[in-house]
Amino acid sequence: HEILSTWMLQSINPDTLAALFRISGETPPTEIESVSFQYLVPAFMLSELEFAFKAAFFVMVPFLLVDLAVASILMSLGIIMLPPITVSLPIKIMLFVLVDGWTLIGITVAESALT
Repeated sequence: HEILSTWMLQSINPDTLAALFRISGETPPTEIESVSFQYLVPAFMLSELEFAFKAAFFVMVPFLLVDLAVASILMSLGIIMLPPITVSLPIKIMLFVLVDGWTLIGITVAESALT
């Protein structure tokens, strides 16, 4: 119980925990180690969801830029009937492989679990 609480406390966002106490109308404890599971688990879940959305955003943005570039190039060439995904998918896969995407994702997930 204490080991799990200590691990969760390392990963939570203090603002999220404060918001949960503010919503419940209770005052937060003076020591962060004395936070009950009633507040610790939701704060941990919300903090992890925030990290997951940020990570997904940073993975999605380069791929979105590739889609936009391919679509604008195809439109400027007058190739309207060719779906941009047909051209951009191999480019996105090549980009992911060239930047060693699986290693970057694995390292990021491992580092987030350690902190």
